[in-house]
Amino acid sequence: MTIARLSTPMLTDRLILRRWQASDGAPFASMNADPRVMQFFPRPLDRQTSDDLISRFQAHDEAHGFTLWALEERETGAFAGFTGLLHFDFAAPFSPGVEIGWRLPVAFWGRGLASEAARASLAFGLNVLKIAEIVAFAAASNARSRRVMERIGMSRDASDDFHHPKMPREHPLQPCVLYRIRPADLTKRPPNTTSGRNSSHE
Repeated sequence: MTIARLSTPMLTDRLILRRWQASDGAPFASMNADPRVMQFFPRPLDRQTSDDLISRFQAHDEAHGFTLWALEERETGAFAGFTGLLHFDFAAPFSPGVEIGWRLPVAFWGRGLASEAARASLAFGLNVLKIAEIVAFAAASNARSRRVMERIGMSRDASDDFHHPKMPREHPLQPCVLYRIRPADLTKRPPNTTSGRNSSHE
């Protein structure tokens, strides 16, 4: 069976969503070592762990046709973090499933870029890959990510909130909120995306 996949980079007004390149390793590691970026994760990451993550994202792309893609700022060519889709790997009442995620360096915060890239990822996942539902989750205290989830049209039912099974008991980041979106829930605002060379993402 042919897997639908991102065959050419996906463009938004200000960003390129693309496959990972060797040159992404250093800026990705720098982002993951920043305590501000990693505030709602157990700890910042060292270079080896960051490199391993890129390998994991690449393997996921090969297996499934999607992943957490690297972001590049169109105007400058600068590495701008990641956004995309991933099968999450823990047991929960809503598993198995696909999550949307994002992580941007501090220099790219406050400009609506996470929402811009996330809308493109949702459109690809729901319209091209035909995923029935995409979820997002974050520590309950992570107000910044929760705002992005709401801006891109995801909705939360408080009864879905859960304690992350990979976090230690009583850890302040263990309580998580869950947001969901299905094809019929896509926001009416156009995702404003095109492919790198043509209109097809397959």
